[in-house]
Amino acid sequence: MAEFIKGLELSRDFFLEIAKPILDRHYPDLEYSAGLIGYGSDVLGYDDEVSRDHMWGPRFYLFLKPEDAVKKQKIMDTFSETLPYRYKGYSVNFSEPDPNDNGVRHAKFIDSGKVNPLIFIQTFEEFLIERIGIADLSGLQPADWLAFSEHRLLSLVSGTMFIDKLKVMDRISPLKYYPRDVKAYLIASNWNIIASEQAFVRRCGECGDETGSVIICARIAERLMRLCFLYTDTYAPYSKWFGTAFDRLSAGGKSASLPSGREAADCGGVPRLSASQSFDSLLAGIRELINSALHAPSLARREDSLVRAQAMAAAMHNASGLTDYVDYEIESYFGRNIKVIFADKFAQAMSEKLKGTAFENIPLIGSLSQVGGLSDFSDDCRFQEKIRRLYE
Repeated sequence: MAEFIKGLELSRDFFLEIAKPILDRHYPDLEYSAGLIGYGSDVLGYDDEVSRDHMWGPRFYLFLKPEDAVKKQKIMDTFSETLPYRYKGYSVNFSEPDPNDNGVRHAKFIDSGKVNPLIFIQTFEEFLIERIGIADLSGLQPADWLAFSEHRLLSLVSGTMFIDKLKVMDRISPLKYYPRDVKAYLIASNWNIIASEQAFVRRCGECGDETGSVIICARIAERLMRLCFLYTDTYAPYSKWFGTAFDRLSAGGKSASLPSGREAADCGGVPRLSASQSFDSLLAGIRELINSALHAPSLARREDSLVRAQAMAAAMHNASGLTDYVDYEIESYFGRNIKVIFADKFAQAMSEKLKGTAFENIPLIGSLSQVGGLSDFSDDCRFQEKIRRLYE
């Protein structure tokens, strides 16, 4: 098999070196945008050798003006008749969609006949309806945002255009990140979910339920990771790439912003965020503590690492400036031998910011795309209206 090349690089070179000259020659007056966007690990930069087994290779989306949509088949026929069979050792030809596998297509080497390329030709409106169920981004309501698949939002804003005469990336810009009220609701929800189980890692372990303790630890760890995505204004991918994305998560050097005098004290052995500390250093600390909690050899280490990670997430919350400063420390849970920071205080502080918004009286359940294993439901636009009703 050909030497591995990142899919984005392969597709960009394929378009610029092979496909664009064909378009320039046969359709010199055509205005279009072309790039890699939407589905695929290659769009997010997570692809590797294993990714090559399906829906991967020299490929791109070609977006046309609505008035040029009638040319779609003609353009595809031109590609089929003029594209090479191989590019950089990879097949340009692909199988027909497999009806038994969600329409998946596989690279299929041929040496004669017409090429069936992995090229999608659409108007941008058609593409948006296919990906998120709506084409008009100008009047989105709060509940619309929570009905969208977070992974699909990420796949849109992570896209790359090789040529963008139709200003596709500008049109996507309203989806850059959640509006303030939606972000506040999701932050409140994640702190509330943590609070609902914050005492159970120790309690289960002391009752001899090691399995339950580990499972709850992992659930809280995931919610802390989701808070990190939210505080850094970054969409999280679905479960396959969630940990990978968290390991690469960056705040771009953003520094703390705390009220005077708030940065000096310690929180149960965890230094509170200093005014010169960056969010990225906090992220590094949270990663280390979560890893320690998930692989802890003892209950004491598991609980200590997890509560310290919560304290660092609390410091990130206060540095975000989204609410008034929330005081916290690592302390016992109502006098019991259980360590907490009382995560509910952060849920309550964020809930105060929801008063007067569409989320004021909505239960703090977060979004369905933040629940692992539900992607078949939450990513399917057919169910979008039903999901939306949860928040109305």
